[in-house]
Amino acid sequence: MKIYSLTVGPLQENTYLLVGEGGRGVIVDPGDEAGRILAEVERVGLKPEAILLTHAHFDHVGAVAPLVATLGLPVYLHRADLPLYQRTRESGQRWGMELPQPPEPSGWLEEGQRLDFGLGLEVLHLPGHAPGHVGFYGHGQLVSGDVLFRGGIGRYDLPLSDPHDLFASLQRLLTLPPQTVVHPGHGPATTLEAEARSNPYLQQG
Repeated sequence: MKIYSLTVGPLQENTYLLVGEGGRGVIVDPGDEAGRILAEVERVGLKPEAILLTHAHFDHVGAVAPLVATLGLPVYLHRADLPLYQRTRESGQRWGMELPQPPEPSGWLEEGQRLDFGLGLEVLHLPGHAPGHVGFYGHGQLVSGDVLFRGGIGRYDLPLSDPHDLFASLQRLLTLPPQTVVHPGHGPATTLEAEARSNPYLQQG
């Protein structure tokens, strides 16, 4: 599996293209700048089969509507994030952004679900930053959304966030192999080993 990233939109969100055998794969968290995302899809030879969302904050879903209109892809997220997803346009307006309301989801992501799409990923439910937040894990890689960043973690003071859930999710991540490469929703990639060693939010005891 190859992972390509684009940093898009005013909140500098990371959109990921996951490419498996034969070019099969998915688009994860298309936050903005649909034209750039489409150009990158073509450049890397991705034949996308779905849009997957780690969570439904507006900066992660702003380009869903135009990508669905152009590519006709199904959209999947965790059911607990549906209230956030349905308020995309309203949430964007609070930040002075006019975002198209994304279409209704095609289906739901759940804890332990195995995804094909030529990738062989496992869905990890990692609530806290958002109630339906998930990560996509496989082949020593984790697309972590906004749970964990290099040197930091996702906010837990937002509507529907929960600090206790977030810190439980962080502890769960520490049970994965330390060499796991983390591809976060904002900022550069890191590893669980590096974060366990230096991230103040992951210090034990």
